[in-house]
Amino acid sequence: MRKVWGVLLLTLLLMTACHEQQKERGMYYWSTVFRMDSAKQTFLKEHQINRLYVRYFDVVVDEQDRVMPNATISFKDSIPQGVEVIPTVFIVNDCMKHDISDLAEKLLRRIIQMNETHHIGKVHEIQIDCDWTPSTRKTFFHFMETLRTLAKGHDIRLSSTIRLHQLSQQAPPADCGVLMMYNTGDFTKLSCERPILDMRDVRPYLPALKKYSLPLSAAYPLYRWRIVFRNGRYVGILHTDDELPILPGDSIVIRQPELEEILKAKQAVTQQNARANNEVILFDLNNTNISRFKKEDYEKIFND
Repeated sequence: MRKVWGVLLLTLLLMTACHEQQKERGMYYWSTVFRMDSAKQTFLKEHQINRLYVRYFDVVVDEQDRVMPNATISFKDSIPQGVEVIPTVFIVNDCMKHDISDLAEKLLRRIIQMNETHHIGKVHEIQIDCDWTPSTRKTFFHFMETLRTLAKGHDIRLSSTIRLHQLSQQAPPADCGVLMMYNTGDFTKLSCERPILDMRDVRPYLPALKKYSLPLSAAYPLYRWRIVFRNGRYVGILHTDDELPILPGDSIVIRQPELEEILKAKQAVTQQNARANNEVILFDLNNTNISRFKKEDYEKIFND
């Protein structure tokens, strides 16, 4: 009987360990309004996507030099049945240069309140996205340690995004991480033709993936940018047609990852750490992104 209980306990632990061993399919939802129209619902069902990393809000430094929430999501539709939500918070790195002694407590409380208000229900994981640097690492790691302890009191795991340049550094104190396989180049330079994903930029970082101490999932890009250049100089990203004044002679260039490059990136991750592709996450869920490729192409990304 003891042997049976031991097997059951081990199975349970493996099932709850940040999905390290399970094959999962996830999407980021990175908009300020949560709408789940028929196109999005169909995409989730067709590709059996069972996890949504929903950006709840940002944390920024405001004009009064205070660390404050910003761009909070508004839920207009319900979460699709059978889909797990992972509340995700983007924290601007400059926040780590201010007093954030109470940020972990406030952040967790706000997430829990939002879940209750919008009938999200019990969540099992929250994720922090912050492009911390060596100069802010100590502050960020202390914040994560505090948040992880508080979250554990609510039976919530803590995950962290991991950028490529962070792979060679100490892993943050989290239960697991998501490796961001995008934003690899300088999009402000006209000469940079693949700023979202270019394997020439990615490859130098990947050897560190073999010995990285944190269990990882991997996220790959679907999005594109329309970038305005004037006389060869960066003006801005054009999210809507009338967002920026377009002058005669301005150039609008399209930057987007192609299917072949995404598949190469996934294969390169597998070669260094196959378990990182046990959960494949795509960035991000909106109608433009999910209509870029054919159904079988998305399946290649998830399966190959």
